[in-house]
Amino acid sequence: MPAQDYDIRDDRFRRLIFTNAGPEVLWSGGRWCEGPAYFPAGRYLLWSDIPNDRTLRWDECSGAVSVFESPCRNQNGHTVDTQGRLISCEHRGRCVSRIEHDGTRTVLASHVDGKRLNSPNDVVVKSNGSVWFTDPSYGIDSDYEGDAAPSDIGAQNVYRIGTDGTLTTVCTDLVQPNGLAFSPDESLLYIADTGRTHVPDRPALIRAYPVNGDSLGAGHDFATCDSGLFDGFRVDTNGNLWSSAGDGVHCFAPDGTLIGKIRTDEVVANVTFGGPKRNRLFICATTTLRAIYLNARGC
Repeated sequence: MPAQDYDIRDDRFRRLIFTNAGPEVLWSGGRWCEGPAYFPAGRYLLWSDIPNDRTLRWDECSGAVSVFESPCRNQNGHTVDTQGRLISCEHRGRCVSRIEHDGTRTVLASHVDGKRLNSPNDVVVKSNGSVWFTDPSYGIDSDYEGDAAPSDIGAQNVYRIGTDGTLTTVCTDLVQPNGLAFSPDESLLYIADTGRTHVPDRPALIRAYPVNGDSLGAGHDFATCDSGLFDGFRVDTNGNLWSSAGDGVHCFAPDGTLIGKIRTDEVVANVTFGGPKRNRLFICATTTLRAIYLNARGC
């Protein structure tokens, strides 16, 4: 029953959902689905199945699912840049790459201060074209989602690739930086920390950092997860944050209040908005790709 798919904590959430329309499963058969990115020009969605080393493509017009790339260097997070090109975080490639309009692959960042990145995880593009990404260690921790290897850097940071290709470190105070997204006016960058996977007493949280041009100011805790871990997330045009979690998708108002949840029977890894009106939330939930219509539009 659709109404049972929701946990309404605040009337603000009630205005964002349709209680007669619950999430639907579009596809199943993955091992760990991640990194959804919607391409409006082609009306299709790409996402990762990381352990199976493939990127999949769902066609919005036909509902057909096909393999977009395999092997794909254990890609994780994806986004679409200001020119409609695919930006990918590669675990096994240990880099951030871009697929050009002619289909060729360009490596945007692979080293910092002469040392290899760990395993880029999630990525967003600012309106000025700069690329911001997280670099935790998950893709080098084992052979399951990449190639096991020691960290050359010895740290897990967040980086910015300028429009001139310059790579700079913008955040160093998280144990395992993961999902990230800008607020609608780009005055804040939200970043999830999944450090509990390596430090058991680490809070599972999202932190908010003021954006000062090309750098970040001091962050503060925005939200703490009450079920599992936050991973990937997106923000709607009114500033509400929709995050993956252990029991579904958690929705937070701009003031950090948990106003509701979309319940799922699988751990959610990541989400993105798409569809012609950007009012459909696509959900990567462990082995499945799901979608739900909302009374909200993604940025």
